[in-house]
Amino acid sequence: MPAKPLYYAHSAQDELSNLLPYEHWQTLQSHSVNVGEMASEFAQVFGAQEIACQTGQLHDLGKYSEAFNHRLHGGPSVDHATAGAKIAVERWGNVIGKLMAFCIAGHHAGLANGNGEGDNRRTLKDRLALQFGADIPALDNLWQQEIKLPQNLSAPPLKANAHHPFFSYAFFTRMLYSCLVDADYLDTEAFYSNLENKAAKRGGYPDLNALQHNFNQFINDFRRRIAQAPAQTEAEKRNASLNRLRSEILDYAVEQAAQPQGLFTLTVPTGGKTFTSMAFVLEHAKRHGMQRVIYVIPFTNIIEQNAAEFRKAFGELGEQAVLEHHSTFDDGKLQNKATKDKLCLARTYYPSSPDALDCRQLFDFSTPQAIYMTCSLNFARFKFGE
Repeated sequence: MPAKPLYYAHSAQDELSNLLPYEHWQTLQSHSVNVGEMASEFAQVFGAQEIACQTGQLHDLGKYSEAFNHRLHGGPSVDHATAGAKIAVERWGNVIGKLMAFCIAGHHAGLANGNGEGDNRRTLKDRLALQFGADIPALDNLWQQEIKLPQNLSAPPLKANAHHPFFSYAFFTRMLYSCLVDADYLDTEAFYSNLENKAAKRGGYPDLNALQHNFNQFINDFRRRIAQAPAQTEAEKRNASLNRLRSEILDYAVEQAAQPQGLFTLTVPTGGKTFTSMAFVLEHAKRHGMQRVIYVIPFTNIIEQNAAEFRKAFGELGEQAVLEHHSTFDDGKLQNKATKDKLCLARTYYPSSPDALDCRQLFDFSTPQAIYMTCSLNFARFKFGE
């Protein structure tokens, strides 16, 4: 009986770029299972574990082909993403299956348009119309033995707005896409890091509890300083009175953090809102089990100013915890080299050019910075697409 063929996700090379023996390569089954499990873990925070798992398992399905095997040996590039998208729609239909298909088909190039104009790229409709054996490589039936798919998947846990019913689906797709891309990138990175005997550089970011401890210490130190400041002149008295009011506003805002999750506004005169808002969100996040703060502001100069203030307030944890995502960010201002290296890794998830940032994939689910600061345009791109 002939041996079962093996398909691989990633090849391995030595320092001279010569291919290593197959035992050093990553099998496709291993990569698919790993990505599925990791994506499922990431999606647990929004209740989409099952969908994320199957999305991960199918994302590289097109690699179960002789054409991709030839590619690993130096052959031409191969469309390996469309196959999984097609199977997802065939298996689970035009709602769940199509949400998954957007993510699978775009896990390298980014989310495509559904139909209509393709912006110099094929739309998802075009991709799904491609035929196995004619337009894209035929799959080896071995994939059905190595990847076990359930017959049915539960609907995504969405609460669609009556006025904008499709917004929830669009946002869900981007969250699912983030889980997939994050998992795919991390498993590939782990494989090559292990192959090269390199230690993982990710992780070790401070959580919100640690940041809140340092932040509260910073606020308390500030309060002691202003309490001890002289208040003899009229200007000093006015300043002392203003600082007392700001302190009272901050305390009142923190007291509201116990309220149920929802929308809140902070309407006060200029001065004090930066730290008051952070004091509120840190306490609110702690009480409701949240993992990070996303800070969206219209102008990059305001992002830079506020990020600098937050880094100062978080003390020695500031540089590690605050990730700026905008076109003018300069990591040369950071002091710690290890922090710079981690930010470089983080920005592989948030690719940028001098003119624009692609925010289709927003979150690094595995080792997140707790404070993520971006501009309104980038956040709108994540929500609504290009």
